[in-house]
Amino acid sequence: MKIAFFDAKPYDKPGFDRCAEENDIKIKYFETKLSEDTVNLAGGYDGVCVFVNDVVNKYVIDKLCEYGVKFIALRCAGYNNVDIQYCYGKIHVMHVPAYSPYAVAEHAIAMLLTSIRRIHKAYIRTRDFNFSLNNLDGFDLHGKTVGVVGTGKIGQCFINICKGFGMNVLCYDKFPNESLGLEYVDLDTIFEKCDIISLHCPLTDETKYMINKDSIERMKKGVVIINTSRGALIDTDALIEGIKARKVGAACLDVYEEESDFFFRDFSGHIVEDDTLARLISMPNVIVTSHQAYLTREALNNIAETTVENILTFEEKGFCPNELCYHCGKIDNCKTKGISKCF
Repeated sequence: MKIAFFDAKPYDKPGFDRCAEENDIKIKYFETKLSEDTVNLAGGYDGVCVFVNDVVNKYVIDKLCEYGVKFIALRCAGYNNVDIQYCYGKIHVMHVPAYSPYAVAEHAIAMLLTSIRRIHKAYIRTRDFNFSLNNLDGFDLHGKTVGVVGTGKIGQCFINICKGFGMNVLCYDKFPNESLGLEYVDLDTIFEKCDIISLHCPLTDETKYMINKDSIERMKKGVVIINTSRGALIDTDALIEGIKARKVGAACLDVYEEESDFFFRDFSGHIVEDDTLARLISMPNVIVTSHQAYLTREALNNIAETTVENILTFEEKGFCPNELCYHCGKIDNCKTKGISKCF
């Protein structure tokens, strides 16, 4: 079996090379992202393996079908960059629903602690032998109220860490899991009552810009916002205005709405033409990391193993339990899931 692997990075290859060799799969790594301009590279392959910033729109899907590509293997959980609805009846799509919820949750906490305890600023100072503590005062997490939007596996891991710090936890989820024993409230309560808000939900038409001008106005003064999910959950312009107005005390962002043009690439020798991103990075109370929350050795190995297992299961059985489809109108509750392919 031959797989075209797009947006390949050096840290992707060890895990996938090992799994591919063990299962007689041939992988061709392409550094370029899959897009309308590069889809021709998929010709002659059985499937494509893509990541969060690859573009899988109608044009790309039609071309993949024209080239005889049988499946799209996402090596990530999110799929907002794939037109799943248009894929139905044409090409099968599989994803990795979980690889290391601990990795993402721990990164969210790491950014939070770095921000509120000014660790990044202290590091820079001491490198210059400046040991002054002026303007490095932070605040305790103990006793603070954190709002967690999305209580899936990552959200649950984040909640457990927060409870370990002695924080009060309020949760919102469109589909509350009452068996978890969490305190679920509506979004307005999250916005109004929480000192810290962390986003752990997928990007959909319903959740796009859930953090916007109106929601920020309802938040507590000095609120800290954390986003390790998808950039477009936040209206970036509204966030910047909230920071400038001193309403938002800090922002910890591992994702950015227009990240596909910049993240995973080195622009250190260039002028970044995205003025919004440049403004964010220039703000002293904003921490931006480039979609690295998932990046642990454990997660990379799990991603490779699950992706290859998805491919092998699809090839051997004709279906995959991790397939995404619109067969019954519910991507996460498909009637054929784990039983047969969706079409």
